[in-house]
Amino acid sequence: MAERDVGKIKKNDTADIILRVDNFGGRKGLTIREFITSDRYTGFTKAGVKIMAADFPKFKEMIDSVTEEDLKPEEEVPAPSVPKEQETLPKAGEKDLPDY
Repeated sequence: MAERDVGKIKKNDTADIILRVDNFGGRKGLTIREFITSDRYTGFTKAGVKIMAADFPKFKEMIDSVTEEDLKPEEEVPAPSVPKEQETLPKAGEKDLPDY
């Protein structure tokens, strides 16, 4: 198998995010890259990531753990003032990440 485009997500007027299964340089995996269409340049940028085939099950498990609820916009609540002598707890997302 050479390569197969899985899909694209529009980023803005000149850029899309392309998901592609490929075997670039003998390294098979899922590539997620930015594709630009402009007067100066049309093609992939260096921005992106390759998920190696061996790591794909872990990646899929991580993606599948994200829920629609996780992505709902949150109401902004002003942060309460904290006395200097009081220590604050870490914010959400600052805790140790699970190792898949």
